[in-house]
Amino acid sequence: MAIEVTLIDHTRDPIKTLYTAFRVCYSALTPAQIETRIEDERIPREQMQEFIDLRLGTGHASPLQQIWFEFGISGVSRAFSHQFVRHHMGISFEQQSQRYVTYKDGTYPFTIPDSVQRAGKTDAFQRAIDAAGAVYLELVESGVPAEDARFLLPNATNTNFKITVNYLELLHIADLRLCTRAQWEFRKVVAMMRAEIKRAFPELARYIQPKCGEYRLGYCDEDYEAWEACPLGAKRPHKRTLFELYERARNVNDGNARGLGDLDDRDFEIIELEQVGEPQEQY
Repeated sequence: MAIEVTLIDHTRDPIKTLYTAFRVCYSALTPAQIETRIEDERIPREQMQEFIDLRLGTGHASPLQQIWFEFGISGVSRAFSHQFVRHHMGISFEQQSQRYVTYKDGTYPFTIPDSVQRAGKTDAFQRAIDAAGAVYLELVESGVPAEDARFLLPNATNTNFKITVNYLELLHIADLRLCTRAQWEFRKVVAMMRAEIKRAFPELARYIQPKCGEYRLGYCDEDYEAWEACPLGAKRPHKRTLFELYERARNVNDGNARGLGDLDDRDFEIIELEQVGEPQEQY
């Protein structure tokens, strides 16, 4: 069964909502006054987008929770679903139940990974699927509840989701699951979610990247060997390389040859006790 991802619904105007949420933090205007200025076009669309881009560049992320997207996702495996539901903040799930959905003829939709096909083991995989289905049917016909018969069903069994996710959590999911180290099925689902948003809101989709993307961390924080093996490694630096460059630069420019070091007790005295300057922006 092919994977399908559909953007079902979303915040009515995500750009306006996101702008208003950000602007409230940095303005003496009330939310109603901001809304009025948007409605009468004293604040044009281009100005809203520019302000959002500037704020996103600072790492101010809490307003991103105020816009949401609803997706229908089908044809994914239970192996995928076990990973998916580990994302539990800013996202809600409804999933097809194997307690209430009974495969009455013993056949069920499933996914065969490409690696199995490349290994020439599709027939062996299919035999296992058929055997599980046959015993499942035998159990159901003998009166075993579907919720118990399902113990036989493999991770390859397909399932469906209806989810609601806010933009902040969607970016976090993409950070991890668009990385080339993520499981292929999860990468595909998130790529399809990104494609759906890109069709509707390209200005928001550009931020949906793996964590090494220029709008996210901008570098790889996986282990160095994984970075070396990554096909994107030629374009994105590893954090170790950045630290080495920083230390060399400090050594060249500072006669005391200060460089990287662990945070010590004195550093935490500064962090916790000393006033080191006012922030440029307060909210």
